[in-house]
Amino acid sequence: MSCKLTPRGAVVLRNITLRTRQPTTPLLRSHPERRPVRQIDPSLIARRGLADDLHSRGPPPEDQSGPPPPPPPSTPAEYVPKPPELFAPNYLNAEALAALEKAAAGEDIDGEGEEGLLFGMPERVGKNQQLQDRYHPVVDQVTKLLMKDGKLGRAQRHMSLILNYLRTNPAPKVSPLRPLLPGSPSPEQLPLNPLLYLTLAIDSVAPLIRIRALKGAAGGGRALEVPEPMPARARRRIAVMWIIDAVCKKRSMGSGRNQFATRFAQEIVSVIEGRSGIWDKRAQVHKTGTAARANLTHFAVVGKKKR
Repeated sequence: MSCKLTPRGAVVLRNITLRTRQPTTPLLRSHPERRPVRQIDPSLIARRGLADDLHSRGPPPEDQSGPPPPPPPSTPAEYVPKPPELFAPNYLNAEALAALEKAAAGEDIDGEGEEGLLFGMPERVGKNQQLQDRYHPVVDQVTKLLMKDGKLGRAQRHMSLILNYLRTNPAPKVSPLRPLLPGSPSPEQLPLNPLLYLTLAIDSVAPLIRIRALKGAAGGGRALEVPEPMPARARRRIAVMWIIDAVCKKRSMGSGRNQFATRFAQEIVSVIEGRSGIWDKRAQVHKTGTAARANLTHFAVVGKKKR
């Protein structure tokens, strides 16, 4: 190897001789003077900073045995575009999409809340209705009659306990001596619908008439008893007040404070089975009204009607 130092201090390589690997043929191994000498461009080594000459070697000799096999023809696969994912796959987005589809179809969006409920969701308040009209009229009336000292929340809690007792209690045994309203369902179906259970008990024991006393109309300062019919709400009010009076006279049969709701529900069951004393009160009112029917033609009553 020969080199020359330039005035600027740089080293310029003129030529360089490097030995390659041993030849593979036995002829060249036996005669080392015949080994080929490979010339390498000195500019490549100077440019690479005298590194190894792996990258500066020429292309490897081709195999003399035969040409390389051609590569197999590659067929490109058909490109299938992936649809865009607009929403993440979770249940919240699924419910939102279902609600949008219902709204677009003109259906009720709030109908999904009825799944898993035993008695369904209450209907929404109409435009010309009040907020308290969303409750059943019997439930609302009984709850207001159970309220004491203006504590409506406690009365509503009692009402829920009463309905739960009627739902979980076994089916009652109706007495043939105290029949219920005509067209009532079988006793085995009453626990399935506690609201019907409560309404049937109150309407069955409610009196059909009431006795109104006209002071001094009978002569001699005596009152004249006149029977008159009542609307359904007034009949139910009298029946519920009778039940409350009977409940207040009973003692609690279990642990807890007073257990008013349990005693009220037990009285409802006894009314259905015909064991309650309220049936006697109802029979007494009807008996008095039957005896006082002749007073309907009294001049004190007829005269007032003509006026």
